[in-house]
Amino acid sequence: MRKGKASFIIYGLIILAAIGIVWNLVTNPAGFLTNILMMVIMGLVLFGILYFVVFGRRGSSSEEKKYKQAVRQSKSKYTQNRNTVQTYQNQQPSTIKKKNKKRPNHLRVIDGNKAKRKKRASN
Repeated sequence: MRKGKASFIIYGLIILAAIGIVWNLVTNPAGFLTNILMMVIMGLVLFGILYFVVFGRRGSSSEEKKYKQAVRQSKSKYTQNRNTVQTYQNQQPSTIKKKNKKRPNHLRVIDGNKAKRKKRASN
């Protein structure tokens, strides 16, 4: 029962907010666009501050630096192997064609009327 009442209240608030936004857009479009622009700018500023505060502290640990160094080393190791494989494949001549092997025929034809055929050929 409580979930039903809470969902009605939430739906009611959403409907009232939508009506308010539409009313503000109809009556004062310039003010509405200014408010939206200010909200977006403030959101970006807050996001930037939080991003640099949270991720700035996390990346300064020595373990993180060691991990990043290991990742760089492994990338350089495996990218060299890929380059050598690609150069080897490029050096092979492209004029060699694969031979089309004819598969053996697994079905055998059984001639049941050989006598009739011989008679027709002799006629």
